[in-house]
Amino acid sequence: MKKLIVLIVICVSIVACKNEKETIVNETIKVEEKIDDKIAYTSIGMKINDADALTANSMMTHYKDLKVGDTINSKMTAKIVEVCSSKGCWMKLDLDGENEVMVKFKDYGFFMPLDAKGEVIVNGKAFLTETPVDELKHYAEDAGKSKAEIDAITEPKLEYRFEADGVLLKTE
Repeated sequence: MKKLIVLIVICVSIVACKNEKETIVNETIKVEEKIDDKIAYTSIGMKINDADALTANSMMTHYKDLKVGDTINSKMTAKIVEVCSSKGCWMKLDLDGENEVMVKFKDYGFFMPLDAKGEVIVNGKAFLTETPVDELKHYAEDAGKSKAEIDAITEPKLEYRFEADGVLLKTE
């Protein structure tokens, strides 16, 4: 009889703990999605807010001062130009109408929705890098470029890069 009572108490405890965890997870998701009362965002990656984000044009000014290997911690807002069509593992943002920044996600900890478009706020590290030919070809494949376009890539390229630890995707 004692064994039966102990077994029932253990089962009830496990079920009670399981329901409590689910409630906490659901509450966390709701908080992350409602960042600002004026603008609705979907939060991806680390939880960030929209305060103190630089405009894309202001960020371009900072990029012009960088040398290969330099990094700056920053937060910026920009418009999505392209998202990796394979799995959302990178995106390109417009800086000033002529220049773009390639954004990857810290430790591949999260990805963008494949159909993401519009404005985003990214938080993380900005830097300048020289991208090798094989990596440029890989990105072209991910973007769905033709074989002729991929084969035309023959030289490394200096690129503006950003490693994001958190993203706010503006919802429409």
